[in-house]
Amino acid sequence: MDTKTIDIANIILMIVSCVAAYLLPFELFLFSYAVLGPLHYLTEISWLHKRDYFATGKMDYLLFIPLAVILTLMVVTDMQGAEAARWSTNLIFMCLVAALGMVVIQSWFYKLILLLGALVGGYILSATHGAQMVFGMYLPTLIHVFIFTGVFIIYGALKNKSALGLLSVLVFISCGVSFFVYHPVISWYQVHPYAQRSITGIRFDGLVASLAHLLNMDHGTFKSFEDFVFHSVPGQSVMRFIAFAYTYHYLNWFSKTSVIKWHKVPMRWLVIVAILWVTSVGLYAYDYMLGLEVLFLLSMIHVFMEFPLNYRSIIGIGEELGLKVKLPKPAMAQPAAAAPVKVKKPK
Repeated sequence: MDTKTIDIANIILMIVSCVAAYLLPFELFLFSYAVLGPLHYLTEISWLHKRDYFATGKMDYLLFIPLAVILTLMVVTDMQGAEAARWSTNLIFMCLVAALGMVVIQSWFYKLILLLGALVGGYILSATHGAQMVFGMYLPTLIHVFIFTGVFIIYGALKNKSALGLLSVLVFISCGVSFFVYHPVISWYQVHPYAQRSITGIRFDGLVASLAHLLNMDHGTFKSFEDFVFHSVPGQSVMRFIAFAYTYHYLNWFSKTSVIKWHKVPMRWLVIVAILWVTSVGLYAYDYMLGLEVLFLLSMIHVFMEFPLNYRSIIGIGEELGLKVKLPKPAMAQPAAAAPVKVKKPK
């Protein structure tokens, strides 16, 4: 598909995701997260790996793996308390700062200095409630699926100088904003008990309540926390936004297949991806909480490993707008060292 066709397809996918989010917010989110999510993680990580994760060092990405493992162990073992909250926030903050170093710095020594600075600075910063919300809750969820997706759309539209691409930016923003200005009461809709149990089990009810509180939508009298999240107009409005953000985030990735060619990998890897994906969906179908725990590591690794690309896209927007920015080339773009030429001495 050409750029024009992809832009049209994306506008249609935005509208479809928006309508579906209005009709079945909780169920749509659970479906997208369990079915589209794992396939997105697997295919994007393999695509990023072929491009050295857009970092200046071929091995830079290895830093993300132990940090993601530690964070996963903290979540799966249900570590509680102020120190656990600080360290989980700090781990994500460290990955974000380290990713910036992977984009703007070539020397491993200075990257290490930056990482140590992020460790200390992040621990101090993570003592605040605001940092815990921004880095611990919103960055790996809504910032990743909505803000960074918007960045990709804007960058693509500017780079391709596409009017339809700019229109897709407006449609994307309009869809997101619509959930907070238009609150239809759909009389036939009742949140399925399974959806309620699953949303509560994976703790996304906390994300709903947190965003509603941030937007001052939680004022009023409600019977209970569950009543607010699942049955109130504010709770359902926020969940519609979350469902839209996640669903379109995944669909946007698959819509660009013909351009970024993430499927151009050996058949053996495609088979492995298919097997892992079917297994992942099966785990979610058997027990949604079990599926989340097993797939959490893969989910966080994909979030962390996308950070360098996020930075390059943001910087790319600046370049397209006329800002002069000089960045070190990613490892995949570095010219290979020329092999020494052997010259035979005349006999």
